[in-house]
Amino acid sequence: MKTVRRLLYTDILTSIAFVAVAFLALFFFIDAVDELERVGRGGYRLHQALLYCLLLLPGHLYVLMPIAVLIGTIYSMARMAQTSEFTILRVSGLGPRRALTLLLGLGLVFAALTFVLGDYLAPFSDRQAHAVRTVARGQSVYGQAGTWLKDRQATPDGERSFSVQVTAAGPDGRLQQVRLYEFDAQGRLVGQLQAQSATVDEQGRWILNGIQRSRWQPDPSSHDLEVVDEQLDRLEWRSTLTRNVVVAAVRPPSEMSAMDLFRYMTHLADNEQAAQRYEIQFWKKVLYPLACLVMVMLALPFAYLHSRSGGISLKVFGGIMLGISFVLLNNVFTHIGLLQDWTPWLAAATPSAVYFVLSLLAFNWLVRHR
Repeated sequence: MKTVRRLLYTDILTSIAFVAVAFLALFFFIDAVDELERVGRGGYRLHQALLYCLLLLPGHLYVLMPIAVLIGTIYSMARMAQTSEFTILRVSGLGPRRALTLLLGLGLVFAALTFVLGDYLAPFSDRQAHAVRTVARGQSVYGQAGTWLKDRQATPDGERSFSVQVTAAGPDGRLQQVRLYEFDAQGRLVGQLQAQSATVDEQGRWILNGIQRSRWQPDPSSHDLEVVDEQLDRLEWRSTLTRNVVVAAVRPPSEMSAMDLFRYMTHLADNEQAAQRYEIQFWKKVLYPLACLVMVMLALPFAYLHSRSGGISLKVFGGIMLGISFVLLNNVFTHIGLLQDWTPWLAAATPSAVYFVLSLLAFNWLVRHR
């Protein structure tokens, strides 16, 4: 069995690596062509554009991993069927269940690799890529603009709620053009401030710089409210909005790890804000690596197709179509889940569940009845 495992794994790994490299080369070429029109603007050089494209490759690999596993495994299985190698293995005692077990073991390895790519390497690489392009083009804005955050605190004057707008964030992590609005327990605006920049630490301590603050205070003589304006160079504000929450809010969901998504969607739910978009992204991040297991199951029946059922090229083309349809279905169900307010884990798991059922049907028909 060790010899059979080594034979299958070596052949499949070689095929998957070839497919992955081919796809990455194609995506690198497309990204490079797209960046060429920006070269020369604002000090943006060719080598910086190529570095930006290189840093995007881990993110592309994460998205393409299940497709590469599917196409590479189909090619390997179809080639072994055409050369009768798989027939010899079947005669030697490699039954369908044992073959499936071997492929699932390899699928687990790729599932773990996909999780590491999607949770650690790809988010870090994407952040570095956008930081490189932002700095190279002389820009100061990075991440999502106009992000809103909410916070609640108990003060000596009663409960206060705060709405914080982060207009932009720099590549160094410094927040720019921060606006903070303070409301009392009845929802009345009692104060606001605008800071030119701010930094946040892990304990939720905000250091605001260049501040213009206005507060509405009762006027004892007229029983009306008077506005008190003041300018400050620096102000410290304590909040439950820690650095991790703020960074997660500024980053695009594609640059967030599963832990960042979980932390931010929990914060949104605690403050009664819509969190479904981030919940779906969280479940996609958790469940997407399992698609590698589904893909190896879907590829196994191709080993039981005789060569007269079609050449290798036809089977590989079928694998490409299956992979494209999986990516399409995965993206479509994300948007449908948001529009129809589906349960987040259901919207994220449906594409893989559909292809899992297809793999079981194909395995049952081609392996058991042919």
